[in-house]
Amino acid sequence: MRNPSSGHDTATGATHGRTGRPRSAAADTAILAATRDALVDLGWSKLTMSDVSARAGVAKTTLYRRWAGKNELVVDAVAELFDALELPDRGSLEADIGYVVLQFADLLRRPEARTALMAVVAESTRDEALRDRIRSAIVDRQKRLVVLGRERAQARGELPYEEDEVLTGHTTDLIFDVIAGTVVHRALVSSEPVDECWVATFTALLMHGLLGAPPS
Repeated sequence: MRNPSSGHDTATGATHGRTGRPRSAAADTAILAATRDALVDLGWSKLTMSDVSARAGVAKTTLYRRWAGKNELVVDAVAELFDALELPDRGSLEADIGYVVLQFADLLRRPEARTALMAVVAESTRDEALRDRIRSAIVDRQKRLVVLGRERAQARGELPYEEDEVLTGHTTDLIFDVIAGTVVHRALVSSEPVDECWVATFTALLMHGLLGAPPS
């Protein structure tokens, strides 16, 4: 996971653009986990950097060397959960979509994921910088799953290749919005089950749209 405020990539343990002792990946993991736990226990409004540092067992100065404030820290704590989503090759586009939807729904059932996501989204309605960070750290990164799924489907001959890169980008955005928006709404707003039966119906509907004739 990349933290833009520090130029650090936790996936590699590298620190860019600064000197001194490298950051500890273990400390980052502990801090982000502590942030999610604190959100569940305290909620957004009562959560402080002091709470997180105490739970993680690190000095508060350690937090501020990594994150400028609570907003950045919470978004990265949510992003770490979403970065765990995977899209193994299930043999068909329909199976790939069904798998990732169920995996996403399982993630949203976790109290730390549900609470953290709802908190940052609610707060972002009043904070444009926070919306930008959510977009770059969570939304844009998770579009990788759509890109991978489409590339596999094109290689199998299930979907046509697109020559227009702008159109490809728009299509990727739309597919992501449809899947993420629908699952989040059902799981977190409507509080309805995202079970295999519902996923099969949703996937069939999405496949109909993907394989149907493009608008003229």
